[in-house]
Amino acid sequence: MLLYDSFGPNPRAMRMFLAEKGIKLETKNVDLMKAENRRPPYTDRNPGGQLPALELDNGSCLGETVAIWEYLEEKNPAPALIGTSAEERAETRMWQRRIELRISEHLYNGFRFAEGAQLFKDRMRILPEAAPGLKQTVQDNLKWLDTLLAGKDYIASKRFTVADIILYCALDFGGSVGQKRDPSLKNLDAWFKRVESRPSAKASLHPGAAQTGMRG
Repeated sequence: MLLYDSFGPNPRAMRMFLAEKGIKLETKNVDLMKAENRRPPYTDRNPGGQLPALELDNGSCLGETVAIWEYLEEKNPAPALIGTSAEERAETRMWQRRIELRISEHLYNGFRFAEGAQLFKDRMRILPEAAPGLKQTVQDNLKWLDTLLAGKDYIASKRFTVADIILYCALDFGGSVGQKRDPSLKNLDAWFKRVESRPSAKASLHPGAAQTGMRG
């Protein structure tokens, strides 16, 4: 298998998942700054143009991070980052979607439409007028999540899951592009530090991120 990698929060989340699993993959770096992910030959493999992507041994290519995780967890079930039972997997997927729909997608678009506009203006429709509202929506939903984290080690209670990886990588990225966490959210802050202390958090940093000022 071949992993198409880059800097940025989603590729970092992929590397963090692999580090937690102890999975080693051959990798190929794709230059996001030069938009190599938006043209052939990369789009011949992954028409969506997203990063990361995983080329399988049979020649097919998976281009959605969560789909890659689902595939790899089926092939490598331990340690479980989605779940070991139907109930655990459902709980993880519920929180994964809540994090994505309420927080991470708004955070990323808030960046793309504002600080990242020059990078993305020729790659997608940019709505600068939407950026302030998207960023505030993130903060509103982080307050919502903070109350739900009371007494919990991780988002899915005692289990460290892909929901934690998605949120951690999004918030760490956000802090480097003008979307910092509210320090008054004590439960969220404790959760963030707990995840940040995991070896996979440091191991997943990409050396190319330092060139852009963005964590990835």
